[in-house]
This record gives sequence, structure tokens and C-alpha cells, in this order.
Amino acid sequence: MYEDKTLVCKQCGKEFVFTAGEQEFYASRGFENEPQRCKECRDARKNAARATREMYTAVCAACGGEAKVPFQPREDRPVYCSECFAKMKQAQ
Repeated sequence: MYEDKTLVCKQCGKEFVFTAGEQEFYASRGFENEPQRCKECRDARKNAARATREMYTAVCAACGGEAKVPFQPREDRPVYCSECFAKMKQAQ
């Protein structure tokens, strides 16, 4: 029913393909308009809207290494580096 369409990105002017599968997805969600930007420009626009997270440095409670976390560490709660956190998750 649907066929691939070649569209032109309104932001960068590059051609991109609006596939039959994407068209079917849009229709299933009730979207009536075709995309106006290519995937790269859509992703860039999405990421520009997000605020960059402030990262905090802490000492890992398991290995003593440096851990970067997106929250302000508190003295009463342990903080783990990514590797130790992943190991703890696997152990559960």
C-alpha cells in the first residue's frame, strides 16, 4: 500500500527516504504530516532542546575509584562507579 518516498529536508536541504514502513508507522499513530527534516536534523534538534546534565565526581564505595554521577552525592548513601554498579546488578 505504501511506497518509499524521497523527501527534502527543510533544514539542511539533503534528500532522505521516507520508507513505506515509516509511513505505515505514522499512519498507525494518526500522524497526518510527513516528516520535514532528515533523521540527522531531527536528532540534532531533539538533543539541542535537552539541557546538558551536570556530572559530579565521587569515590566508588566498592573499589575506591572515581565515579561520575548525574546527582549530588550524599554522605549517607554509597556511590558506585559504572563497573561496580553493573557487577552489583548482575549479582541480584
